Amino acid sequence: MTVRAVLFDFSGTLFRLEQDESWLEGLTDSGGRQWDLEAQAELMRRLTAPVGKVAELPEEYQRAWEERDLDPELHRKVYLEVLRSSGVTEQEQAEALYARLVDPDCWTPYPDTEPVVRGLHEAGIRTGVISNIAFDIRPAFDRIGVGGLFDAVLMSYLEGVIKPDPKLFLRACERLGVAPEETLMIGDSAEADGGATEVGCEFALVEPLPTSERPDALLRAVAEHGVRL
Repeated sequence: MTVRAVLFDFSGTLFRLEQDESWLEGLTDSGGRQWDLEAQAELMRRLTAPVGKVAELPEEYQRAWEERDLDPELHRKVYLEVLRSSGVTEQEQAEALYARLVDPDCWTPYPDTEPVVRGLHEAGIRTGVISNIAFDIRPAFDRIGVGGLFDAVLMSYLEGVIKPDPKLFLRACERLGVAPEETLMIGDSAEADGGATEVGCEFALVEPLPTSERPDALLRAVAEHGVRL
């Protein structure tokens, strides 16, 4: 396979939501104790998990959960409920945490995000992003100087379709002007991002580890598919 294009997921692949210690200041559990590091990590996992059920939600929130990445209002509604059911019972605190979730300036890039995107661009390989998301992530790319290097950015809430629906991968390939068989999809979810294989793309799985623990997974992913940068 000759790779002519690379598609990336956003959360857990190019960027990761990593809280500042101040984000959870004042949060206490039902016994009045400050949240420990394990509880904080679990909360952040629930806010960023790409697939699966992250909390027990009332029936009225089921549709909102299933369609959260198609509608910003549903996204806000269901994640405030996820925070509430996870123990963030103060509305003001829940609102503040949600505001950080949807603020692209609060997301941290992986160390090799900028080098890989820039290297692919300079090598003449088309690049794009496919994200199941309900807010505009493009300012995050602009912040690290790669916003103008992507040939397409597809966000589910604007496209009206979510991964792993084959239509989204085919749409991305069409916008890049490449065949799926010439395209590599890189993501942290075999279920969502791995759906690209159904249309003929290659797929590389990366782990959504903390950015300090994953310095070169993107570089290795493209290298393993014959792209040396």
